[in-house]
Amino acid sequence: MIEHYNLFLLVCGIAFLLGALFPIIFKRTPISLPMLQVSFGLLMGYSWTTLSFLNPLDNGLIVEKLTEIVILVSLVGAGIKIDTELSWKLWRPTVRLLLITMPIGIFAMAVLGYYAFGLSMGAAILLGAVLAPTDPVLASSIQVGPPNTGGEDTPRFTLTSEAGLNDGLAFPFVYLAIKIAEAFSEGQRFTGEMLWSWFTHDVLWKIGAGLVVGIVVGKLLAKLVFSKHSHETTISQGYVVIALTLVAYGSAEFIHSYGFIAVFVAAFAFRRSEHKHSYHHKLHDFAEQSEGLLMSLVLVAFGMFLGQGLQSGVELTWRVYIVSFTFLLLIRPIGGFIALSGLNLPHAEKYAISALGIRGIGTLYYLSYALNQGFFGEEDALKLWVVCSIVILASIFIHGLSATRLLKIAPNKLH
Repeated sequence: MIEHYNLFLLVCGIAFLLGALFPIIFKRTPISLPMLQVSFGLLMGYSWTTLSFLNPLDNGLIVEKLTEIVILVSLVGAGIKIDTELSWKLWRPTVRLLLITMPIGIFAMAVLGYYAFGLSMGAAILLGAVLAPTDPVLASSIQVGPPNTGGEDTPRFTLTSEAGLNDGLAFPFVYLAIKIAEAFSEGQRFTGEMLWSWFTHDVLWKIGAGLVVGIVVGKLLAKLVFSKHSHETTISQGYVVIALTLVAYGSAEFIHSYGFIAVFVAAFAFRRSEHKHSYHHKLHDFAEQSEGLLMSLVLVAFGMFLGQGLQSGVELTWRVYIVSFTFLLLIRPIGGFIALSGLNLPHAEKYAISALGIRGIGTLYYLSYALNQGFFGEEDALKLWVVCSIVILASIFIHGLSATRLLKIAPNKLH
């Protein structure tokens, strides 16, 4: 790869240029920026035959750490831009998506993975866990606008808050898959005692501790930033965004809790302090631009990986396509409708929220993280990468083409 370093820099430069010019050139088209950048990566990967194969199985640690950084920046941006106060009535759709829709998605995909692809039990659960969360990075285009701009509607707010929280809440199921795979790799059975240990530690403790860390870090940093300059602060927004991200994430991971939850909650807690302050808008702008640059890099690399796979003649069975479209067009929408049933929401809003469960960079992170633990077989790992890659690619194009239209038909008010 190093011998193509200069050419790779050129590819990255073109990807960033596409991001800069996109609002001008493609403003009136249904094309989304992720669609454009992945397509560019596909073209480069397919035609650049001398490039070393970007095999995620051989570069799992690089994939994990790069996607981790993108998600963290995205979570901060999502937490900062939410204007909606913490109210049970307003957050109820989000809670239902997290507690009902996500488990439905995990269970359905685990069953399909086990029977359609012959995955082991641990790998099947992992497939469901990595595909269940709505991606906070690729879903940024359908989220709420910058802070204090007003006009937050239910679909955008629900999708923003869901994407901010479900990345962390999917982690317990990723750990469950890892523990099952570890037990089977050592010739053991996954016992009820192991299940109870998983529930008490990976579910109760890690989620609860992550929430507490996020609240504490967000409130403390807000007190430091706004204490002396309640109406005007000259502290660099770049320092604050990075500090908020790393302090929350590092503290949560240090006590073995979920850093993703802590980061989103810290950003939201920070925002609720002096929530009308114009400084939040500056923080949002920095986070959004940083996220966009990192997202461009990941999407082009992802496209190049797919292009290389096509060029090398990787075969995709009909089951991969059927399962991918079944998940995106049936399982997620049906799970969303089940979760939102009984709520006093217009049918159009329920449909928009249910249909726009975008899958993306979060899936790449969870999958690489789990496989890097070394308990999954090579055959399972290859199947997981193939299925997840097709689901992500299909999601980018399906949701990219439909998101604007779906959000337009939904009423523009918060219920």
